[in-house]
Amino acid sequence: MEQSSSQTRIILVIVMITSFVTPFMSNAVNLAIPSIGLEFGGNQSLMNWVVFGFLLSSAAFLLPFGRLADQFGRKRIFLIGMVLLAASSLACALATSLPALVGFRILQGFSSSMIFSNAMAILTSVVPPESRGKALGLNAAATYIGLSCGPVLGGLITRVFTWRGIFYFNLVMALLIIVITVWKLKGEWTGVTAKIDGWGMILCIAAQALLLFGLNDLTAGLLYQLSFAAGIVLLAVFFLFERNHPNPLIPIGSMIQNRPFVFSNLATLINYSATFALSFVLSLYLQTALGIDTAISGLILLVQPMMMALLSPLAGTLSDRIRPGVLASLGMGISALGLFFFIFLTIQTPIVLIILNLAFIGIGFALFASPNTNAVMGSVDRTLYGVASSVMGNMRLLGQSVSMAIVSLITSILMRNLTVSSAGYVDQLMVSLRISFIIFAVFCSLGVFASMVGGKGREAGES
Repeated sequence: MEQSSSQTRIILVIVMITSFVTPFMSNAVNLAIPSIGLEFGGNQSLMNWVVFGFLLSSAAFLLPFGRLADQFGRKRIFLIGMVLLAASSLACALATSLPALVGFRILQGFSSSMIFSNAMAILTSVVPPESRGKALGLNAAATYIGLSCGPVLGGLITRVFTWRGIFYFNLVMALLIIVITVWKLKGEWTGVTAKIDGWGMILCIAAQALLLFGLNDLTAGLLYQLSFAAGIVLLAVFFLFERNHPNPLIPIGSMIQNRPFVFSNLATLINYSATFALSFVLSLYLQTALGIDTAISGLILLVQPMMMALLSPLAGTLSDRIRPGVLASLGMGISALGLFFFIFLTIQTPIVLIILNLAFIGIGFALFASPNTNAVMGSVDRTLYGVASSVMGNMRLLGQSVSMAIVSLITSILMRNLTVSSAGYVDQLMVSLRISFIIFAVFCSLGVFASMVGGKGREAGES
């Protein structure tokens, strides 16, 4: 539907606030993990689930909700998800045990999948193609401002109000978005109207949930290994089922032939697999290995998202004029080099070098994110914006889950029975970090090719 310029601005504001909330919460929670562990006394594996549980449920339900939104209305699903996010944030703030907190974080992930399968689709629906990169750049800036505020504001909140204050803050932000959406956002957006692929949704949810659950801790025992294997099998069944279904959850046949769409999404998966766990592992490093408190650690971690926030609007605007693959590949290469430098991190590394390298990686991510998103959303017809947004979001969340799974797998092998206060924790943490950064640097290097191929042919998808 056509939108006035005022409605377009309102939608941009709503989506930007939404894009601020989740990265803020994620980074703030990452910073608060040591405090949560000290209060509840959980081991490293269970603390990892505070982050991983959110990612698992977000990834598992994102595609189904994107398809449902195309059918029944993107605003409707978005608003329901925001209400559930507010409720689950309150539940997290009131949690009385670590398992309860993990459960409520899983519910937060479920509600977030309803939100982020639609926010980008709504924004892309109302912004003309020639201005899409600029709008996506502004939205990316909001995301990175959330990442920037996460360590600083999250560290301050944790110090003054304990870690529970993070979830109360998230509750307030969710309520603000609900009020603006109900009060100001008029109209509705739909896409395809074909019959819902119920079995495809069930297979999609089950395959990703089992796969990611098993991937989280493959060394923990037979249950995790069987879960991982079952997820692989169900994922193969899902793809075969979708290719032969008259009304598939994902039009796999046509999308596989869409080379820019496939490779840009692959680049998204690789980039987030290589970079998402960075703030998590560095938060542990700064607080436990160097003994720096949460507030100062937050200020150090602020550098990377601050560079992203400053440069993303420029990168998005440039992607309206320069082939997105050039910018995205350059950004991926810079990030890979920064991750390579972190392989040599020790407890004697000067803080100033850590700050400079975080700024370097932030520049790389800013050059990658907006142009790559522009390439994805510009490669499909507007009737499939919900599905395209969900696939891209799914790749992002799968990448985040893989990133955390890599860290979880490494720490589960080297630090399974160690708590923050255990003797030998720091030594094993440093070994874990070095192995993680080696893997992340290799991943990011492979992503340069994918982002270059994916950035070709954006114009074909404009509508």
